[in-house]
Amino acid sequence: MADPIRWARYRWQRLVSTEGRDGSSSSFSCDKCYQSSKMSGRHRIVIPCLGHFKEEYEKVSKLYMNNRIRTTKYTLFNFIPRNLFEQFHRAANLYFLFLVVLNWVPLVEAFQKEITMLPLVVVLTIIAIKDGLEDYSKYKLDKQINNLLTKVYSRQEKKYIDQCWKDVNVGDFIRLSCNEIIPADMVLLYSTDPDGICHIETASLDGETNLKQRQVVKGYTEQVSEIDPEKFSSRIECESPNNDLSRFRGFVEHSNKERVGLSRENLLLRGCTIRNTEAVVGIVVYAGHETKTMLNNSGPRYKRSKLERRVNTDVLWCVLLLILMCLIGAFGHGIWLSSYPEIPLFNVPEPDGKFTPPALAGFYMFWTMIILLQVLIPISLYVSIEVVKLGQIYLIQNDIDLYDEKTDSTIQCRALNIAEDLGQIQYIFSDKTGTLTENKMVFRRCSIAGQEYCHEENAKRLESYQEADSDEDLAGTLCGSLSRMPKKKVHSCRTASGPLNQLADGSSALGGEEGASDVPHSRHVAFSSPIETDVVPDAQLLEKFSQISSHSDALSEETDREPSLETVYIADFFLALAICNTVVVSAPNQPRQKMRLSSVGRMPIKSLEEIKQMFQRLSVRRLSSSPVPSAKESSSESPSTFVSKLSIFRVKLASPAMEGVAQMAKDPGASDSPKCPKVSPPGSLDRVDIAAGSEHCDAGSSLKQSPISNLCYEAESPDEAALVHAAKAYKCTLQSRTPDQVTVDLAALGPLTFQLLHILPFDSVRKRMSVVVRHPLSNKVVVYTKGADSVIMDLLRAAPAELEQKNIKERTQKHLDDYARRGLRTLCIAKKVMSDEEYAEWLNSHFLAETSIDNKEELLLESAMKLETKLTLLGATGIEDRLQEGVPDTIEALRKAGIKIWMLTGDKQETAVNIACACRLLEPDDKIYTLKSLSKDACALLMNTILEDIQKTMYARKNHSSKIMSIFQAPSTQAPEFSASLVIDGKTLEYVLHESLQSIFLELTERCRAVVCCRATPLQKSEVVRLVRNKLKVMTLAIGDGANDVSMIQVADIGIGLSGQEGMQAVMASDFAISQFKHLSKLLLVHGHWCYTRLANMVLYFFYKNVAYVNLLFWYQFFCGFSGTSMTDYWVLIFFNLLFTSVPPIIYGILDKDISARILMQLPELYVTGQKSEVYSPPTFWITLLDAFYQSLVCFFVPYFTYRGSDIDVFSFGNPLNTAALFVILLHLLIESKTLTWIHVTIMIGSILFYFVFALTFGATCKTCNPPSNPYWTMEKHMTDPVFYLVCIITTSVALLPRYLFRVLQWTLFPSPVLKAKHLDRQTPKKQREVITKKDDRVGKCRMGFQSTSACSRSAEDTSSVRGIDPDLVILSFTQCCYKILICSNVIMTTSTDQVSCTPVQESFCKMVFFILIILFVIIIFV
Repeated sequence: MADPIRWARYRWQRLVSTEGRDGSSSSFSCDKCYQSSKMSGRHRIVIPCLGHFKEEYEKVSKLYMNNRIRTTKYTLFNFIPRNLFEQFHRAANLYFLFLVVLNWVPLVEAFQKEITMLPLVVVLTIIAIKDGLEDYSKYKLDKQINNLLTKVYSRQEKKYIDQCWKDVNVGDFIRLSCNEIIPADMVLLYSTDPDGICHIETASLDGETNLKQRQVVKGYTEQVSEIDPEKFSSRIECESPNNDLSRFRGFVEHSNKERVGLSRENLLLRGCTIRNTEAVVGIVVYAGHETKTMLNNSGPRYKRSKLERRVNTDVLWCVLLLILMCLIGAFGHGIWLSSYPEIPLFNVPEPDGKFTPPALAGFYMFWTMIILLQVLIPISLYVSIEVVKLGQIYLIQNDIDLYDEKTDSTIQCRALNIAEDLGQIQYIFSDKTGTLTENKMVFRRCSIAGQEYCHEENAKRLESYQEADSDEDLAGTLCGSLSRMPKKKVHSCRTASGPLNQLADGSSALGGEEGASDVPHSRHVAFSSPIETDVVPDAQLLEKFSQISSHSDALSEETDREPSLETVYIADFFLALAICNTVVVSAPNQPRQKMRLSSVGRMPIKSLEEIKQMFQRLSVRRLSSSPVPSAKESSSESPSTFVSKLSIFRVKLASPAMEGVAQMAKDPGASDSPKCPKVSPPGSLDRVDIAAGSEHCDAGSSLKQSPISNLCYEAESPDEAALVHAAKAYKCTLQSRTPDQVTVDLAALGPLTFQLLHILPFDSVRKRMSVVVRHPLSNKVVVYTKGADSVIMDLLRAAPAELEQKNIKERTQKHLDDYARRGLRTLCIAKKVMSDEEYAEWLNSHFLAETSIDNKEELLLESAMKLETKLTLLGATGIEDRLQEGVPDTIEALRKAGIKIWMLTGDKQETAVNIACACRLLEPDDKIYTLKSLSKDACALLMNTILEDIQKTMYARKNHSSKIMSIFQAPSTQAPEFSASLVIDGKTLEYVLHESLQSIFLELTERCRAVVCCRATPLQKSEVVRLVRNKLKVMTLAIGDGANDVSMIQVADIGIGLSGQEGMQAVMASDFAISQFKHLSKLLLVHGHWCYTRLANMVLYFFYKNVAYVNLLFWYQFFCGFSGTSMTDYWVLIFFNLLFTSVPPIIYGILDKDISARILMQLPELYVTGQKSEVYSPPTFWITLLDAFYQSLVCFFVPYFTYRGSDIDVFSFGNPLNTAALFVILLHLLIESKTLTWIHVTIMIGSILFYFVFALTFGATCKTCNPPSNPYWTMEKHMTDPVFYLVCIITTSVALLPRYLFRVLQWTLFPSPVLKAKHLDRQTPKKQREVITKKDDRVGKCRMGFQSTSACSRSAEDTSSVRGIDPDLVILSFTQCCYKILICSNVIMTTSTDQVSCTPVQESFCKMVFFILIILFVIIIFV
């Protein structure tokens, strides 16, 4: 086999050579190679700065970055200019900068130059301080990281010395010890582990705490001592730096031109932690910002919320409104100047003695008006929005209901600027596994050789299993006739004594007292909860599996007996479960210490040669006598030949690695080992200890104290862990794993060590995983494969003579379908036996793929698919993934809220449909349509057919309902509501995502209540979300827990990550992270509703107060010749929006609460207000602006008519305007507030007091601030004038009357569902339950068809007991009405037993009437 490998290497050298050299070239020109790679820009040469590489290193190292990192944006010198540059990227800041510059032009100057700069300077300063503090915290962290120490080889001192991380360079040799953090990306060249393994923990990258294995580069594993950097003569060529954590391509070229391929298994990534290894040595290939970790650290993604986009649009409308007002001012000024027959005295000539023409003066006035009315554009709005969002995020993160006690985690808000989008979601796209389910895989059923094993005893145990917290006592229940046994406290690392140890008599506790005390506390290992690890074997299958062992003294006489084909399949099946994975085996007492076997283990009774001869003799007999495989197909015979010989042995087999010890077993008496007890069905089973391969069988065994019983499995996925624990339950225990071999302890036969040749990992294209091993007994190459049935079934052997295999396939498929209907996750297990010639031929092409740099992934995929053909089906597994707590109720609540939910999963159709039904995504009365086709045309035809059927069904139900109504004058029933759901598989999903079918697909899904996409790849998930979001223009939310959900999470408007059992990739890519799916309901229905309504109302209020106040200046221009002057001092004008009225809306945006959380959770229908953007929409925006115009008119003209004809100065006229406007604006906020707390009252009173204190202080100290008119003693004079107080009261009352009247009428005549719910919130809990129960009953009757159409239409409105105007109030006499007004307004009190009862509607109406009467009385007194 060496010749083909040598030929492959030669061919590879010829392919990658740029000079056409052959394998006998004397030398390789590194300079030329480097130049070519430099030109391509895709490869990098890494050489050490040692020996004969020094000159070349000087050239190469200049192009690479050092290991110093800097995540800060600013330095001490560039902070001010760069921060200003970034802030002026905002259009609002540029606008106000333009106004500042414009005000410096003397011809258009409106204010003092310093005053115009003040708002912009304040905003820029606040943001700069915030950015500076954030950057300084990053600087301190960078400094701490850069000054960490590590061991770097020094060419001067010829040893490893302590050096800071920032001084590490590409090409340096680094030596790391256990628990040290890796400072840079480095290729592993040495490990103290004898197998060349280094374990790393990648929690800092992906959140996974399970260990990952990394291997020393091939060729360096056999080193006896640590690598000497001075003797390193190889060079490394690898790909240029990139951010792909799952890929590394390159090769090491030795001095003899031999090349060894590099993969991610040889790369240690910066930020990971060394575990389970005493020391490692590597050479740095990427440093600093070129490391994969830093390239992935792009910071949080910026998303603009829907409300923010709406705000930007309305700001543009305000700009247009500003331009219109300025044009009016410009034309008005020009016309006013033209109206004078002679040049007026106030028109000052230019220095040259000429006067400015009216047209040019109007042009100048246009820019002056822009400066004067600049407050119309709310510069402080953007700062206020940021502050409000921070406050909302703080409240969300401190919600105790979103805290998960089991995981000790609360919600993480990773995106601070889209919290309000949580209240506008219309579509939810959810993963299934780990999102709707617990992702705790429990082995439930299996099918082997077409025979199903139901594991009913295990199912009974799981039904009564009550899993406690990891640190609490655990009560286990055994199935069948087994007695209940108390269990000791179980820690995170489960022992391999496992389920069979539970099959003891009632007097035996789990593991015994000594065993329990031997298990120390250890850190948590994922997928290791008792419900996942404890598997009760199926009695029938266990009995069959036990036939592999030697159970009888007469076994020597049965040497010629052939084991059954079923036994062969069973053995291979469990071997595949134990081998086909990447599980790391460690000991619980040292949970990060790898488990390995002693070199002197079980000593074989017979030599390996004798075993091989006996196996070969049995293999020939098996091939000639077995009816299933033919002799011509010996290279791929049916599943395993090694079990054929097992029944003739009374010995425990040893692995080939023990061949050196085999000759020690010469004692003839050793062959007569004690008999093992036969395994009986549950109820009569004696204690069976698989920990040491049956201690009772070999009392003198050296492995009596074997640590096999104390094994800890660390898997990368829960499926792998479940299968390994299932195999362990049948005494097929995964004992150890190294890069070159896997050891499995198979029943009483002892450890079998398989040479591990290749691992072909799972990917979303192949949907399967394979391992290639050399069998220790047959010495043949065996491929074990597990994967989805949709792909495995197509890869089976299709020979016509394989009747038995065909029958097995058919029966297994039926079992798979049944598993899927039960909601189980299914996997197919298969095998392939290869001859050495077949393996060598495949190895040639695979070697080229492994050593390739360009297109390596494509070549490896092609090589794997070439190997995984003509498989032999062994069986299938069914694994249960239980629903999370509260998932059905959460989905029901979200659907009531008007949110459409799609399930996007990679599982098969039957499993997905079963889970969808279990979580109430699919209701029993839903008509489920299945979209499954083999071509695009067939898919289009099928979708049209489904659409027509839905339309016909809906039309028929409407006709049926109308016929009933025509027959019965008082209809009591109507047709039940029709609902359809759609199920689509992955292949058909490819067709519907085609541009020509997208429209009809979306039309179909809009008519369906739920959509389930099966067999969807991660890319298809993201494409589906993008299609719905872009085409339907809806707000989308994607939620998932695994790395396969990252693309979907990033595409959606809101990405939710679940911190589940599959690492933290989804969390790190999400906008919000929660620990349970049930938390989604409160996050959306409560916090989403609050965040949207609060921020929307605050934004509207900001527009209102700016327009209302700036219009006071605009109306004044009509009385000052549009001269651009102000009736208010400039400081008061600037501080009005900046200080006096800025804090109340912020508090309003953070703390306002229209409805309590309890009512929002009980009435999910209230969420619809956010979906429809009812609070902040174009109509509400323009109504708010009209109200602001009206209030500004009142605030201006009431004081104007009051003081008209008097001799007060300009500022004395403007002071009542400012004061009245302040009261109007603050009381307007009070009317709109849904909640009034002591914080609101304090802020309101504080703002008013601050205004008066400033006005009094400013008026008392400013004598010549703004000549010729000065605010000196203006407020003091008004404080002693009763007219000032009367003007403020009347102005405030008249200005707010329409708003108050509108709200009262709205609450009285047209109450919205939110207002009804607000009233319901004031009722007693008992009354609330009665109303909600009545509503739910009515809605349920409407859906089932037991309620009339008119009653159903009213049921949506009767959310609470609020009704329209009480007709009793209309027919009351005048006297009764007045009396009722006084009673309901709380003006008079009565103790009479027949006191008038006021409904909420009457109370609101009466208060409005009483308020109007008071205003009329005040106006009459004033007149």
